[in-house]
Amino acid sequence: MRRAPARRTLAGVATLAMAATLGVTAISMSAAQAATGGVTGYATQNGGTTGGAGGATVTASTGTAIHQALCSRASNSTPITIQVSGTITVGNTAKVSGSCSTAAGVIELKQISNVTIVGVGSGATFDQIGIHIRDSSNIIIQNVTVKNVKKSGSPTSNGGDAIGMESTVRNVWVDHVTLEASGGESEGYDGLFDLKNDVEYVTLSYSILRNSGRGGLIGSSESDTGSGNVTFHHNLYSNLDSRTPLLRGGIAHIYNNSYVNLNESGINSRAGAKAKVENNYFKDSKDVLGTFYTDQAGTWQVAGNIFDNITWSPKGGDTNPAGPNVVSTTSVSIPYSYTLDGASCVPNVVAQTAGANKGLQVSNGSCTPTTPTATPTTPGPTPTTPNPTPTTPTPTPTSTAPSGTNLSLSAGADGSSKGSGTSYGNVKDGSLSTYWSPSGSTGSISIKWGSATTVSKVNIRETSGASGRIGAWKLINADTGAVLKTGTGAGVISFSSASLKKITFQIDGASSSPQVAEFETYAS
Repeated sequence: MRRAPARRTLAGVATLAMAATLGVTAISMSAAQAATGGVTGYATQNGGTTGGAGGATVTASTGTAIHQALCSRASNSTPITIQVSGTITVGNTAKVSGSCSTAAGVIELKQISNVTIVGVGSGATFDQIGIHIRDSSNIIIQNVTVKNVKKSGSPTSNGGDAIGMESTVRNVWVDHVTLEASGGESEGYDGLFDLKNDVEYVTLSYSILRNSGRGGLIGSSESDTGSGNVTFHHNLYSNLDSRTPLLRGGIAHIYNNSYVNLNESGINSRAGAKAKVENNYFKDSKDVLGTFYTDQAGTWQVAGNIFDNITWSPKGGDTNPAGPNVVSTTSVSIPYSYTLDGASCVPNVVAQTAGANKGLQVSNGSCTPTTPTATPTTPGPTPTTPNPTPTTPTPTPTSTAPSGTNLSLSAGADGSSKGSGTSYGNVKDGSLSTYWSPSGSTGSISIKWGSATTVSKVNIRETSGASGRIGAWKLINADTGAVLKTGTGAGVISFSSASLKKITFQIDGASSSPQVAEFETYAS
């Protein structure tokens, strides 16, 4: 039977004199409220996640000081926000007792509640030391870097997990963190974000997980299926072998994440798990979704994802990839509201917002980074918002019209947005005097049929007054999310023949508002 999580209360504050005595500095800035302004996903359920809101705020620059702040509270549920700066190591992290009990060599949040740990100033780095949450509730971890945590070799910490949760954990929000290693299990590293043995109502948002053999898991074995209700959104998963994440039982909501260079497998749904996978961008990777390394299958519901240069293994006894024809195998109901960015812009907006020391920037729901109005007031360096390095586009299409029947004339059309006075249907009416235009400089327009139709060429025709406006684009099989072609400029686009019900022309760049007069499609 699951135990009820510790009761959360916003009453009471840590004693300032005790804080000073134990070597942490009490300050008046209420960073707890600032940190909780953007809580999202499953962490909003079960009463919500507020962390240390309403309590004292103290600063700490060693692991021992973090433990002292936790255990000097009047009780193990007295709210507190701990602002962390500098580098935390195994060497400066000692065991402390008081209202709680901790352990040396690991940041331990054990049998406590109502805590926020937030990086401030020039940043907080947990170097070769992991964060362990056990039998606890209402925790926020924000704006920190955790790197190179080992389970073997020297030093070791937290079983090799950067952030690990286990044994009746409820309501945790991990946001704008960077979790990274320098190799896989053979080099002594384990998971970057592991949840096991009854963990629920967790959100991981706007974070980077990279350079490790294992991204993370929910459930430590095929029999550990009691965890779930976890949200992963606007995270960057880069250069990982597997587990992005591995799911055993329970429900996970996975949306608007950017995946690149997943070397062996990606989202691994096993042992009855149910994953809702929406508007993610998968690039240059292998087996990004499915059931792998077991015959105990999980399921998934998919919508709006883009699969760019993805390879898929053949099905076998313990290998069940979702692709290349990715379709839903279950239906998942999500209990909270959320806004989806279009998958095509996810790599860009995630590159600008995810990770520590990015100014806590988030997407405004239209693929544009924005800074929340309430953020910790301790200033850090001015955040930069770099654009990702663009990929080299294929040559501009030719302008020679293909022969044969224009299949669009008998099809339907829709799109992501439309400018005032324009219509989706204008791109398939055979007239160059009418057109569709997005509401901004980028957007998508689609042609769709009631049954599978074979297409191998399209012809994008601009109006005479807007010639040359279209810049970078992607042509997408909207049935599967596979990228059929990339390039720049309007004209004829040839690609390997595909049987599909819907094809999308996604404009990723334009000199000004583009005007697509005709989106013609041809079998050959």
